[in-house]
Amino acid sequence: MLQTLPRFSFRADLALSVVARFWFVVTLLGQWMLAVYVVAFYGRAAMDQDLARWNKVLAVGYVPGDSPGNVALALHLLFAAVITVGGPLQLIPQLRLRLPALHRWSGRLYLLIAVVMSLTGLYLILLRGGVAGDPTQHSGTSLNALLILCCAAFTLRAAVVRNFDQHRRWALRLFLVVSGVWFFRVGLFFWLIVNQGPVGFSPKTFTGPFLSFLAFAQYLVPLTVLEIYLRTQDRAAATGKFAMAGILFLLTLAMGVGIAGAAAGLWLPRI
Repeated sequence: MLQTLPRFSFRADLALSVVARFWFVVTLLGQWMLAVYVVAFYGRAAMDQDLARWNKVLAVGYVPGDSPGNVALALHLLFAAVITVGGPLQLIPQLRLRLPALHRWSGRLYLLIAVVMSLTGLYLILLRGGVAGDPTQHSGTSLNALLILCCAAFTLRAAVVRNFDQHRRWALRLFLVVSGVWFFRVGLFFWLIVNQGPVGFSPKTFTGPFLSFLAFAQYLVPLTVLEIYLRTQDRAAATGKFAMAGILFLLTLAMGVGIAGAAAGLWLPRI
């Protein structure tokens, strides 16, 4: 019996670790799909000097004569592609250990881009009015931007005082809130696939109770799951770790369905 308990505990730790890596791989592939879409659609339109093409997707895209708004939008889109590609790489332990200097400098760049994206996002929402949806959705997205600024500050502070455990935890939180827009699209397409169509919102006005919920859930749900995961990893018994592994596995499958739906219905047709 004494020999069985350590083995059971080891298997629980292994199961949780394997599922976490599975989640990361699915997230990496899904985020890189979004990055390819952003570069292929928005970047190609910019290279073709046809910025009006952005208006086929965005509620308020390129506006002739609105130089500040157009620049803010262009920076937001450019940095979205960069941070979506580079963000997941910051979470790979092997890169942090083998290339610490690269991790530090890319981390600083990641923080800078996250801050710029948050500020330009707030400008587009609050001043330019360039985001689809109703005031509730705008409030949810604005809160997302503020959380990015807060998480970026705590991530940097933990690194400066060399508290690397807290730095890792805040970096994970930062990654999730930065990925809020991506989670929104993945969650939306998962909902569409499960319900075989739009339920709880109007696709014409892009408003409704489900979208209002998703505007906050896009970052609050991932953050909640992360906090439960971290506490389970630190202190939970083996049974709790197996339960967390099972929950995370199911959530990852759901996320994969949403990624496939977003790729087929939104990203790939415009590449």
